[in-house]
Amino acid sequence: MALDLEEQEQLDALKQFWKQYGTLIITLAFLGLAAFAGVRGWNYYQRGQSEQASALFGKLEEALRKNDVAQIGSLGAEIIDKYGSTAYGPMAALLLARRNYDSGDAAAAATRLQWVIDKARDDETVTLARLRLAGIRLDEKKYDEALALLDAKHAPAFAPLYADLRGDVLAAQGKAAEARAAYKVALEKSPPNSNYRSVVQIKLDALGPAK
Repeated sequence: MALDLEEQEQLDALKQFWKQYGTLIITLAFLGLAAFAGVRGWNYYQRGQSEQASALFGKLEEALRKNDVAQIGSLGAEIIDKYGSTAYGPMAALLLARRNYDSGDAAAAATRLQWVIDKARDDETVTLARLRLAGIRLDEKKYDEALALLDAKHAPAFAPLYADLRGDVLAAQGKAAEARAAYKVALEKSPPNSNYRSVVQIKLDALGPAK
């Protein structure tokens, strides 16, 4: 009898517990399942987005090989507008920026490069966009803006290019000593067998000996 009473007390306590907290537990469980499903659904959506963007990017590359200006513009814009959150959005923007610059529209190129800097998620892409934008700012004689871009943190593999362009900016400002130092950094950071070293050396030699 004592056992039956104990079991009844436990049952009553369980009923009271569920009466008090049952709705909360079920709600939390539902939210947990919904969150899990949401993550799975988001991952599936992201994979789908990347696959569609990849297919379009392949068409963009083909259009570039054929120099199909109309297709390059439309495909690039579609990738950026619809799939800008994928890795292909910034890559397409870089390609379009190059086309803009080569066609003489430096302003459009700069706008696209700034978009890449703001939106890209990987360091290498942002680093490349900053380097190209700094080159445009140098052409525009906006030296302070160029140097600010080159001062930003960048991927180590780009160190020689950043130092070289810094030397170009400083040389354009008439700061020969600082430009010389930047070119020397570019040489130090460049691989020993790189043909790029000869280009930097020519610039360094053009500055003349240190005073």
